[in-house]
Amino acid sequence: MHQALLVSDVLLDIFAHVNRDRDTSSTHEMTLSQQSLTALAMTCKTFYDPAMDLLWTNIFEIEPLLGCVLRLHPMIYCHDKKIFRFTGIRPLSKQEACQFLRHATRVHSLCISSDKHFRLLTNLPAKTSVFPRLLSLVWEVRGTKDKYLDLFLSPTLLNCTILPPHPALRSIGTHCGALEGLSIGASSVMLSSDMRAKFDSSLLAEAVCSCKQLTDVDCPPLEWAAWCHLSHLPTLLIVGINGDSDRPLDQPNVKFAPFHNVTHLFFTVNTGAYTITAMQHSEFPSLKEFTMRIYHGLPYAEAEQLFHALSQCKASQTLECINIASYPPQNQEPSGNSSTVITQFLCFTQLRSLILRLDNYFIYLNNDLLLKAMSSWPHMRDMELTDHELHPPTVTFRGLFAALRQCPHFRFLALPIDAVNIDIDPKSESFQHHSLQFLEVGLSDVADAQAVACIIHSMLPCVNSGQVRYPMGPGYETSPWYEVNRLLKSFKSSAVLSPDITGASLAT
Repeated sequence: MHQALLVSDVLLDIFAHVNRDRDTSSTHEMTLSQQSLTALAMTCKTFYDPAMDLLWTNIFEIEPLLGCVLRLHPMIYCHDKKIFRFTGIRPLSKQEACQFLRHATRVHSLCISSDKHFRLLTNLPAKTSVFPRLLSLVWEVRGTKDKYLDLFLSPTLLNCTILPPHPALRSIGTHCGALEGLSIGASSVMLSSDMRAKFDSSLLAEAVCSCKQLTDVDCPPLEWAAWCHLSHLPTLLIVGINGDSDRPLDQPNVKFAPFHNVTHLFFTVNTGAYTITAMQHSEFPSLKEFTMRIYHGLPYAEAEQLFHALSQCKASQTLECINIASYPPQNQEPSGNSSTVITQFLCFTQLRSLILRLDNYFIYLNNDLLLKAMSSWPHMRDMELTDHELHPPTVTFRGLFAALRQCPHFRFLALPIDAVNIDIDPKSESFQHHSLQFLEVGLSDVADAQAVACIIHSMLPCVNSGQVRYPMGPGYETSPWYEVNRLLKSFKSSAVLSPDITGASLAT
């Protein structure tokens, strides 16, 4: 054996390359990397431990460990699974439990979605730490007896995802003192009504309050006591709330402590009430990203409350990304109101991304306000302002280019443009924006496709054919924007053949 292979760091680096194509989703078929690691483990004593550590680091279900039990091995790895049924199979004996636990100390990441084999573990000693070095657990088992989850809660656990409610949550922070990431009931976009009914709000509050080192929490709406606990955690960086609560968060004269180090806030809710209250009572002086999805619509009055609360949360010098999308119920008529969201967000001087999809009212914006906004957001790179689009665009090309001068790093812009009333002549303009690559124009009309294409080609040279986006429904080829993209393609081709060609000559 080469001497270099006796150096543990060299050996681990080589084995890590062998382990690149690991796929733990299959419990019966070995991948090429698993086969290779198995062969390496059988080569010599020097290779055995590092190869076995990698082989068992991440597993899906407990079947691979049950396969280490001699009596169960033929059942686990039989190609014809119909031959064997685990019903009627006696639980593990004391000796077999040792076989089962033989490699459990090597497991760092585990996903459990079924309890069909749990009864085989009934004879394990009480309070057994089945996975003493476990770092990550995903628990998606429904209707399991309470005691089984305790077997998987290791003191070393750093990240835990639990889909259904479980009584063991009450003391998860006690069992797992090092826990940093906790996700409860958040593996689906929205909790079903029956799942929300099963969530005991006090259980959820006790679970959160038992954790003292959390950096990332994702869960259903919390009661005010749990929200207050989180506000005092100096380690907390990310908060995600999924679903709605029947209990209000606000209490008389309650003001939570500042969430000093929280950088990311995510809300996936049906209505805006909980989020608005949370933001009104909280401060986030380190917040960098705010994302919200509202699936039952956000009425105009609530939207204005939300925007105001966000503007007052002490994040004016830190917030970089705002992403808010409201999806109103079908057949709901637009309110006709004009949102003041742009004005309220002028305070966020570090803003780099602003995504607003508000389908129940329009976002008020004209040339002057756009210029003022871009002057306030010099770092802006991506902006999308999507509303019900039942009003004519009020931003012209001249207003657009005046605003773009303030933001040299812009990459993506989705904004209705008045492409009917052309108010700029590219022949007399020397300005070019060399960062903007994608322009989305929504349902904006076009009066002169060649004039518009000439303006874009001359002043936005990085916006190529196909990167001016518009609705692609039936008959999209008859859209004037289709013609704009066709002309852009032609202009680009001509420019390649004749590098000195100018926008002015293209228009002639």
